[in-house]
Amino acid sequence: MENEKLKIEVIHSWSAPRSLSTSLMYSFAQRDDTEVFDEPLYANFLRVTGVERPYREELLSKMDADGDRVVKDVIFGAGDQKYRYCKHIAKQRVPGLTDDLMKRGKHFILIRNPLDILPSFEKVVPPSFVELGLAGLVSIYSELCELGKAPPVIDAADLQEDPEAVLRGLCEDLGIPFQEAMLKWEAGPKSVDGIWAPWWYDSVHKSTCFTSAREYPLTLPTSLYDLLEQSLPFYNMLRRNTRRISSITRSPLPTPSLPVPENEKILVWVGDEIVPRDTAKVSVFDSVVQGGDAVWEGLRVYSGKVFKLDEHLDRLFDSAKALAFINVPTRKEVTSGMSPGFNLYGCTLIVLAEWKPPVYDNTGGITLVTATTRRNSPNNLDSKIHHNNLLNNILAKVEGNLAKADDAIMLDKDGYVSETNATNIFLVKKGHVVTPHADYCLPGITRATVMDLVVKEDLVLQERRISLSEFHTADEVWTTGTMGELTPVSSI
Repeated sequence: MENEKLKIEVIHSWSAPRSLSTSLMYSFAQRDDTEVFDEPLYANFLRVTGVERPYREELLSKMDADGDRVVKDVIFGAGDQKYRYCKHIAKQRVPGLTDDLMKRGKHFILIRNPLDILPSFEKVVPPSFVELGLAGLVSIYSELCELGKAPPVIDAADLQEDPEAVLRGLCEDLGIPFQEAMLKWEAGPKSVDGIWAPWWYDSVHKSTCFTSAREYPLTLPTSLYDLLEQSLPFYNMLRRNTRRISSITRSPLPTPSLPVPENEKILVWVGDEIVPRDTAKVSVFDSVVQGGDAVWEGLRVYSGKVFKLDEHLDRLFDSAKALAFINVPTRKEVTSGMSPGFNLYGCTLIVLAEWKPPVYDNTGGITLVTATTRRNSPNNLDSKIHHNNLLNNILAKVEGNLAKADDAIMLDKDGYVSETNATNIFLVKKGHVVTPHADYCLPGITRATVMDLVVKEDLVLQERRISLSEFHTADEVWTTGTMGELTPVSSI
């Protein structure tokens, strides 16, 4: 009851070792309304785990090692200030502690890139996955989210780059006023330091504020590469939830909203595993990244069935064969270098199943403009291969965007219409349906379906060279594609 009367608000800081957590504790200690506790659960951690530390016996003799009692009487005990700041290391939250620790108070998480931690970590303790504590931070983050208390996450890199902005943001998230005093402190040991300070706090004792990160990081020993690989996914997961991301670690541009929100939580097949959207990655050494060396298909599902699946798979495997892909999987499973012989690992199959509405206005229609960028000739890169080298299509699309049109018509080397930058194209003139030869365009599956339907309906179908003026004077024009479906063209 005494604690409630004083209305002490407990602020829990969760971090891994060597994460600027001590500097942040000194920052909060400068406030005129806050008292700070340095790792109050340390003794309990040593008692439960039995781990060795140079100061183990001294610490156990001077600090309470009963975790539940520490939570009740120390962390949430009576005090004289409005706020109580408790610096916690994630691994010190050992099993068996009272639920009050997580349910009460305000929590936030401080992270630091393991690349910045590992090179200097073993000065006191040999580095290990458990000692780094990043998995523990992810667990804490997840547990707090389940309690409906998603904690703010701040990155040490951001704190070093712009301390005031990050501290202001943190205070705002915690619902406490920012104080300018948090930006500076006196050098030397502090009365709030734990018993372990002489082993760990030498560098921070020389500081008087948050300083910029070293320009060139320390070299990471080769022996620590495996540990770094284990740790980075946990750090990256937390980093994605930071309030403010440094330009060092991520583009300052805001994360774009998804056209279809349901796609935020989709699962993606990459190689030989199913992974969440945010962790679906292709190596920068993959030839699709370095040379655009890949083939692809876009599929649509109608009434629970994939439309023209066999035709799409036929084109996929024909395209892979044309590019001399090796170790191509079966029709259920599909990478190469500038020379197919450089591909050492075979093909990587990516299956991205997402909700995707039609990409065009198929009711009101679209506008087209003619691009100066020409469609690929079979002399250069055969358009019948459904490859990923779409740069000339992209350049045509840029022309369309600049002209404020929905898409662009692309011509072949002789000036005849081939297709648009993304779809096949048809016209109707005096009751005849006409479409360009598939010499300079992709012989689309939806295109073939429409051609079959035209013949089935006893209409006249012509596949021939078509000049641009014929499209300007046509009675009707539309485009076809799996993603765009059937799209009327309102003007060219």
